[in-house]
Amino acid sequence: MTDTNPAGRLWGVGLGPGDPELVTVKAARLLGEADVIAYHSARHGRSIARSVAAPYLREGQIEEALIYPLTTETTDHPGGYQGAIDDFYAECALRLAAHLDAGRDVVVLCEGDPLFYGSYMHMHKRLAHRYVTEVVPGVTSVSGASAVLGRPLVERDETLTILPGTLPAEVLAERLAATDSAAVLKLGRTFTKVRDALEKAGRLGEAWYVERATTGGQRLAPLAEVDPDSVPYFSLALITSPVNADLPAPAGLKGPGTDPAAAAGTDGQDRTGARNRAETADRTGTAGTTGRADRTGEVVVVGLGPAGRPWLTPEAQEALAAADELVGYGPYLDRVPPNPRQRRHATDNRVEAERAAHALELALAGSRVAVVSSGDPGVFAMASAVLEVACEPRFSGVPVRVLPGLTAAHAVASRAGAPLGHDYCVLSLSDLLKPWDVVAERIRAAARADLVLAIYNPASKSRTWQVAAARDLLLEHRDPRTPVVIGRNVGGAEESMTVTTLAELDPAAVDMRCLLLVGSSTTRVAERGDGRRVVFTPRRYPA
Repeated sequence: MTDTNPAGRLWGVGLGPGDPELVTVKAARLLGEADVIAYHSARHGRSIARSVAAPYLREGQIEEALIYPLTTETTDHPGGYQGAIDDFYAECALRLAAHLDAGRDVVVLCEGDPLFYGSYMHMHKRLAHRYVTEVVPGVTSVSGASAVLGRPLVERDETLTILPGTLPAEVLAERLAATDSAAVLKLGRTFTKVRDALEKAGRLGEAWYVERATTGGQRLAPLAEVDPDSVPYFSLALITSPVNADLPAPAGLKGPGTDPAAAAGTDGQDRTGARNRAETADRTGTAGTTGRADRTGEVVVVGLGPAGRPWLTPEAQEALAAADELVGYGPYLDRVPPNPRQRRHATDNRVEAERAAHALELALAGSRVAVVSSGDPGVFAMASAVLEVACEPRFSGVPVRVLPGLTAAHAVASRAGAPLGHDYCVLSLSDLLKPWDVVAERIRAAARADLVLAIYNPASKSRTWQVAAARDLLLEHRDPRTPVVIGRNVGGAEESMTVTTLAELDPAAVDMRCLLLVGSSTTRVAERGDGRRVVFTPRRYPA
């Protein structure tokens, strides 16, 4: 019997030091052919590797963002920092294995060379013995640094030593003193220690500093002249060939007279700290040996913001990338790029309690579940529904987290100017979950209190009269000239902003995709020199 669904192939692809034109021909081909593109990033969600690969990617590829759970060696994980990072790599390997088992080819991006301090190697150790795997080498940061300096690394019988800046200071000094040429990687927070080690070894005057080699942000300088506070992780110190010490410095630079160093910018250097040097065994097992039933599930309620990815927080992006199951109202789920590794559960907008219970049931079975909500999940959205159901005894052991999102009120306010610059209230005109009498009394109270109002759910296909009713209630206490902002589909392709007055507010111009901002007595509309009108509420209140 033949296998009708052979496993996919795993590729570890080196992208070079940062310049997209230094990507190899083979790497460029694989980037365009792959079913799945995986890349590591810090919690901010931006990936240098993906930015380098971007010119070669095609529309519709599946992306797996492998977002590091922490950036410093502090964690409440029972296994400490190493335990947390091992669990992270094991989980990433499981995610990639799901694609490989489904027959999809996976390319893991890696700055520099994948097996030279590369983040890819952690996937390689966990997956290469199970799947057909090939590593595509890339230009290393060290080679990139040497090239931009225009100085040979080694010649004839000279030796080159490559050191991580995370080594103890005395070890660095000893090895720097004993070699001809040297590259010290992983600077950033280790820079001062590395500089002191170079000085102790008597090599500071030879050392160059190179930051983000081959990229538009490249910086070259004698290392002794570099401010430690300005040094990023993607930099290195370089002592080049002593035989060629008399070569002139690069144009516009004076040579290292007191202190030279070089740093390459984009190798996927191992972010897990010095202790990973001694890693000899995979403490968390290989991908595939640990299934969902063996881990604790959780529900994360994720705020998507008002529109697409630019409005998504890095924290929310991380949760969406790590999820096994996505649950939510269909149009909101459609805003999350498809990933066949994940199961999607779309529901109608009026079944919040059922949706919450379904998500919690999935988590009970060991799944990581992301419940998606437009805007902020705690503002007229899914967070309260999930927490209410989660308080039932059967779900008492299911972890629930709520991740904030940019609210529609704040998005509309930002487009208009700063109408929420002073005290304001947020309310919904919908009478589906509360009586209209309650809505009306709250409108009157806000109007009497002279609060700016952010009004959600002003209208729908079946609710067409509330906007006019709310306007009339407000006019009992507000000047007819009070500014009103109508924000529609903010962040979307059909975005529109209208500034009018309370008296001239036309209910026919408001639909279910709108949000209203009604000013207070101090809210102003002003025209700027460029002809743009801005709406703002001053921070000072009249005496």
